[in-house]
Amino acid sequence: MAVRRRWRRGTRATAADERRWYTARLVAYADSARRRLHEGGLGRAPLLLALAVTWMVFQSLNGNFLSPRNLSVLSVDLVGTGMVAVGVVFVLLIGEIDLSVGSLAGLSGALFATLNVNHGMPEWLAVITAVSGGAAAGAFHGFVFTKIGVPAFVVTLAGLLAWNGLMLYLLGPESSISFSEDGLVAELTSRYFDTPLATYGLAALATATYLLLSLHDRRRRGAAGMPYRPLSRIWARTALLAAVAFSTVYVLGRFEGLPLALLILLGVILASDIVLRRTPYGRQIRALGGGAEAARRSGVEVTRVRIAVFLVSGTLAAVGGLFVASRLTSATQVPGSGMLLINAIAAAVIGGTSLFGGRGSAWSALLGVLIIQSIASGMALLGAEPAVQFMITGGVLLIAVVFDSLARRAAESRGQA
Repeated sequence: MAVRRRWRRGTRATAADERRWYTARLVAYADSARRRLHEGGLGRAPLLLALAVTWMVFQSLNGNFLSPRNLSVLSVDLVGTGMVAVGVVFVLLIGEIDLSVGSLAGLSGALFATLNVNHGMPEWLAVITAVSGGAAAGAFHGFVFTKIGVPAFVVTLAGLLAWNGLMLYLLGPESSISFSEDGLVAELTSRYFDTPLATYGLAALATATYLLLSLHDRRRRGAAGMPYRPLSRIWARTALLAAVAFSTVYVLGRFEGLPLALLILLGVILASDIVLRRTPYGRQIRALGGGAEAARRSGVEVTRVRIAVFLVSGTLAAVGGLFVASRLTSATQVPGSGMLLINAIAAAVIGGTSLFGGRGSAWSALLGVLIIQSIASGMALLGAEPAVQFMITGGVLLIAVVFDSLARRAAESRGQA
């Protein structure tokens, strides 16, 4: 810094001084990164690096991986799993697990198709009924777990079997019910926005909204005497968001446009993030993840929060099931086969949500499902067998869990867990 101050005052500084200054800065950054790694505080940087490496590897093996067409398909394919993974994040944050989400997703699609196709119910009413069924099932799981004391693992395992059986019953002997390709549910994954005014306008609106909210939060925290982000970091994050938003709009616009499904997923993730970080309910969820007894003594209504968390999980599982059915334009056994459950939990954990509770965010689901779906897309382009994809995804999941365990151990050694 002394060298920099001499430059600002017009005092002559030698090239050797400059090199020493830059060397000192690099050493400081390296020490900071090493310390944060030991403390488990690198945030999303390793995930973004892993995603970048994944994309570069597959692009080098197949030049079509980063093509607008493949990225557009990827952005729609990840929505169903992403919706379910967001609900899983809520459950993991309180230190529990929900094994029923895959079956609930399949049941949602089967219930919608049965009511709409077999019984002539209007699509909008069938959608509401299907989502309400998922919410009711999730609330039931939470009630049995909280009020009766049956472990969440057992309750949701029973739900996995029961709801999967009900799904198969509704689908009937053919195990599939096709619905209209021009209807409301089908349009969830077939509708695109290709008008530049709308797409680039959305990117600009998202960037401006983030900047204004960040500046407002900075002023509010400063007025309250609380720590706040420096302007340089706010501007840097805004620039990064703008780069990602406008690049996404540009690339997807070269194929069919901005998918409605992706916009809905981003809206759900943003709303979930606000709930988890900005509301008393979200703070109670995190407090409960740190320990039920401590949360109860601090005034958290443990019963209500637990039931609400499983209700959210069931609701988002049902919504995710409708997106999966929309992609296939039919209700099938695919969501209830177990792969959706595995991918949703893996996405949440790979994205950074702790299996031990108390740490994670809704954006974890997006990063995790991006990595998983990128692996699946790359393997499909290379013509690799599903077995190879499973092994790679399993390895990535194991690495994420190891990092989670190391981070928790580091926190315990500092007395923070």
